[in-house]
Amino acid sequence: MHLGRFTFDKPLVLAPMAGVTDRPFRILCKSLGADLAVSEMVTSNSALFASRKTQTRMDHRGESEPRIVQIAGGDADMMAGAARLNESLGAHVIDINMGCPAKKVCNKLAGSALLSDEPLVYKILSAVVESVDIPVTLKIRTGPDRNNKNGVTIARIAQECGIAMLSVHGRTRADKFLGEAEYDTIAEIVQAIDIPVLANGDINSPDDARRVYEMTGAAGVMIGRAAQGNPWIFREIKHYLKTGKTLAPPDAVEKARVLKWHLNNLYELYGEFSGVRIARKHIAWYCKGKPHAAEFRQSVYQLETAREQLEHIDMFFSSESWDSSNTDLSIAS
Repeated sequence: MHLGRFTFDKPLVLAPMAGVTDRPFRILCKSLGADLAVSEMVTSNSALFASRKTQTRMDHRGESEPRIVQIAGGDADMMAGAARLNESLGAHVIDINMGCPAKKVCNKLAGSALLSDEPLVYKILSAVVESVDIPVTLKIRTGPDRNNKNGVTIARIAQECGIAMLSVHGRTRADKFLGEAEYDTIAEIVQAIDIPVLANGDINSPDDARRVYEMTGAAGVMIGRAAQGNPWIFREIKHYLKTGKTLAPPDAVEKARVLKWHLNNLYELYGEFSGVRIARKHIAWYCKGKPHAAEFRQSVYQLETAREQLEHIDMFFSSESWDSSNTDLSIAS
């Protein structure tokens, strides 16, 4: 599969997730086997380009190539402007969000709400593709609702407009994250177009990834929620697809080291005050399913400093002592 000057064989891709796939998490997932990692969606509203939130989302320091920036909006000219800006800031790929089902996005006629307006989809895709010299990709759902599944039509529009790769979450906008992913619809889309398609939705294990490849014929798979607190899923899938064998999960020592690397980089990116608060959900995800995780989560929510969070991680995982100031990503290897 080709994406501009980059080539991949059955790529494993970290899905864009608002509030999750920031720079530290993208770097971490790539270090553990993800071939591509898509940024949190960046607004196309130029009035917000200077805001701290947008500036942070456009921060790619230390991130390996290719850097993929997802943009969101419902105005073709504004989307084209956002694409040009991010290209000038070093993006190697622009991804267009037409898959987010969140009300605050859809209410502004963006995200998956755009799937109901096929002419506008064409206008936006054409404008963005023509505005930049780098590949443009698109993420969609299977349609507005179960009675209006126009994923194949949108996919054909995307190909006509010059979209380089399509990611399909196998649910409609109305489904949000309920029910099971429609791999049959993704397979129809794969058959309908010539550009690479990534299958997304309910891929929670190496065996799920193998099954989705077989059911859909997709060029790659995209993983979102299953990577929260479990960035190791990428190396586990890669190992399983290559060898047919299940890779042992990370032990407590590795989990603690990777989590503390993650937290230290959140503190660096957002500052201690915001970083500590953003870290809370990540800590909860890493500890999910472990004995006493609920009690630990409640105690972590009360902590106000980075030092306290790091100390509690050591206690929870009963791991070997290590230098919490170490931000060398080799600890994740």
